[in-house]
Amino acid sequence: MLTGAGISAESGLKTFRDSDGLWEGYNVYEVATPRGFAANPQLVLDFYNMRRKDVAKAQPNAAHIALAELEKDFEVYIITQNIDDLHERGGSSNVLHLHGEIFKMRSVYNTQNTFEIRSDINVGDKAIDGGQLRPHIVWFEEAVPMLDKAIDIVYSADIFVVIGTSLQVYPAASLINYAPQNCPKFIIDKNIPSTSGIKNLIAIEATATDGMKRLKELLKDL
Repeated sequence: MLTGAGISAESGLKTFRDSDGLWEGYNVYEVATPRGFAANPQLVLDFYNMRRKDVAKAQPNAAHIALAELEKDFEVYIITQNIDDLHERGGSSNVLHLHGEIFKMRSVYNTQNTFEIRSDINVGDKAIDGGQLRPHIVWFEEAVPMLDKAIDIVYSADIFVVIGTSLQVYPAASLINYAPQNCPKFIIDKNIPSTSGIKNLIAIEATATDGMKRLKELLKDL
């Protein structure tokens, strides 16, 4: 499974792609890039402090729960572009966060050593190595450390499902190309992105919650 912002949107979490490059009123390049952080670190920290509060208030929706229920009949691995923990709270066991996690932080000097964070991060908050603490988020213009692991998961898939993503953010959007050509593929989205050239693909044009109902019916026939 590859999930994107569309599945969390039904829990009230917005995506910048819904508003022409603005995310909660912010220019995404000011709050989600290394250069934005360098220019105004407190602005970036405040932005993610607000996102952390938003995620804490949000609840898993029916699509998150439906994905977890698939574990009764399938070995399910979820690769998510989302930084929230709604898949975990919805009951899913195997979740890989491609773009980081809002409830983790790390030093600017160390990408590997992370710490849980439920409150705010401010300028001057330091890790044990002396580095400023920052959200454990993969920003635009940064490498995606979990990409190779995600590719391995997709490469071995018997069934591949894409839910709630525009397939416009790379390298995440390229993952569908690593799914075996002959395996059944499904894409669920309110606005189906271009998928020309992808074999064995069934498009379900619907919200994540409605699309998951349809998917569960289709999976019975496989």
